Amino acid sequence: MDHPYAQVARNLMGTAFAKIRYVERTGSTNDDAAELLGDPEGFGLTIVAEAQDRGSGRKGRSWIAQPGTSLLFTTILPRAIPTTDLWIVPYAVAIAVRRALFESGVPTTLHWPNDLLLGERKVAGILCATRIVGDRAWVAAGVGINVHRIPGANAGIDPPPAFCDDIGPTDRAALLERMLLVFDAWNETLSMPQRIARVWERAAGLPGKRYRLLLDGAREPFEATAIGIATGGGLIVERAGGARETIELADARALR
Repeated sequence: MDHPYAQVARNLMGTAFAKIRYVERTGSTNDDAAELLGDPEGFGLTIVAEAQDRGSGRKGRSWIAQPGTSLLFTTILPRAIPTTDLWIVPYAVAIAVRRALFESGVPTTLHWPNDLLLGERKVAGILCATRIVGDRAWVAAGVGINVHRIPGANAGIDPPPAFCDDIGPTDRAALLERMLLVFDAWNETLSMPQRIARVWERAAGLPGKRYRLLLDGAREPFEATAIGIATGGGLIVERAGGARETIELADARALR
């Protein structure tokens, strides 16, 4: 029997991302994909889940969604990349997700390091899983997008999330198809990390965007003006007084 995304797979025949596996429930699509990293059978495979019990974001935060509300998937890149370029993958994925959402009528803003905002609220997030062997790496890009709002389902969440349906009706299968078509178009640009970084900066409104940043171990956040993305993925910021520094990916949270 066909699954809800079987027609999407048929429509993508001839691209690098025509393989789609659907599960009604899993612990984490990223965990499922991680088991296949490096296996040629997994190259270009997308795992889509209706619900996941152990979905996660950066620094161990959870991403738990009610069944039917979200588009939850992990796509395995169709080829290994140099480990020196690993840092650019979440930025490339974010650009692709933003473009697919825009083509679906949902305009978003990129927010360092791995979120997409609808207005000032999070509508999508990205988390990658990797397997590194020597100087090569296989990557699985996990994406979670809030699509359909269920009244009362997100009560008590602060700040409250946004949903695509806040703008207008959004079809999850059509959205995934757009996403994978953009992935296919952007696949070759992974060898051009500086180009991707500059595109991401423009889409995020840099330079000049204000960020509230909380460094690991600090009690209070600080505000700074974002200047750009450093090689390696850190955020270059300028504090009051003009001093510049790079906030590394592993060392801080960007608050909203």
